[in-house]
Amino acid sequence: MKAATEDRIRIMVLQAAKNYGDQSVFEGINLEVGSREIVTVVGPSGCGKTTLLRCMNGLVPLTRGTVTIDGMSVTEPRSGVGMVFQHFGLFPWKTMYDNVAYGLKLQGKPPAEIAQIAQPFIDLVGLAGFEHHYPYQLSGGMQQRAGLARALAVNPQVLLMDEPFSSVDAQTRELLQFELLRIWDAKPTSMVFVTHSIEEAVLMGDRIVVLKGRPSTIHEIIDVGIPRPRDRSTLANPRFTEIREHVWSLLMEDIMRAERAVDAAHNPKR
Repeated sequence: MKAATEDRIRIMVLQAAKNYGDQSVFEGINLEVGSREIVTVVGPSGCGKTTLLRCMNGLVPLTRGTVTIDGMSVTEPRSGVGMVFQHFGLFPWKTMYDNVAYGLKLQGKPPAEIAQIAQPFIDLVGLAGFEHHYPYQLSGGMQQRAGLARALAVNPQVLLMDEPFSSVDAQTRELLQFELLRIWDAKPTSMVFVTHSIEEAVLMGDRIVVLKGRPSTIHEIIDVGIPRPRDRSTLANPRFTEIREHVWSLLMEDIMRAERAVDAAHNPKR
């Protein structure tokens, strides 16, 4: 379960388990993430991917086990950890600039310093000129870029990504994937990236964590082994195809079982 990189360990998850009442979501999760590593997490719907990520951020308490970041136990959200949510998480009454600057304002920084920090990240994600627009005036892809800029502006040592591109169309999703890879290449950090997309998991990750079962456990951790930087040519790399098919084979049975359960719930007379 150790980090694939030679960098020091930044995130450590030990024997993590989460219950909601009598329902056990996941158990026995052990994982290490290096300081310059992207770990992607895949698994069938309902296996606890997002819950695990929220436990790593301190938004949800573990039932058993521990999460530490840089040796310090995570019991609540902490500075140095940025999170990008599936549904953008922007405040609709704030301008794009104010959304990006929000974390910096919480840190008590003065307006001039906030502007010095926030504007380069707005430029970095390609939103220069939209500072005074409100979220409803931005496309889904632009809103997600703003969410990413907000997370990056607080200079996080850890980025937690909860299916960040699942709410946008396929073309925008691909653009954002390569945009994030470009940003990460320029400023590598520890990233845990939850996704339903096997292709996305292979493209983004240094390692892929496959969750399976109920309660879910780590079924396998796969070293992707594709060099960085990555671009569209990566999609044609034979190793990409090999890993994608391997992960699909691991998940196919659970995915089909989940689909049958959903179908039975919606069509009980069948």
